[in-house]
Amino acid sequence: MHAAVRGLVAVGLAVAAQACSVAPPVQEMSDARQAIAAAEEADADRYAEDEIAEARRLIAEAEQSIAAESYGPARLQALRAQDRAMRALRRALEAAGEE
Repeated sequence: MHAAVRGLVAVGLAVAAQACSVAPPVQEMSDARQAIAAAEEADADRYAEDEIAEARRLIAEAEQSIAAESYGPARLQALRAQDRAMRALRRALEAAGEE
């Protein structure tokens, strides 16, 4: 009986994991684009050049993954792009405050 329950749980987890990568990561892409725009507005190209370049590279990779219908990798790339953009934003704001 316990083996049957474990089997059902494993199947349920596999289905849930698959469901997460069935649809394009629309919200994650939007969040990443907004973070990049905020970093650009804070002059990240001047103060956080590497971080903003990495964010742009990652969002471009996410777009390519979406075009290939690889939604799981696209979601991760979008989340990483948002993270890099937020780092760029923080760095730009700190640097601008020091001037």
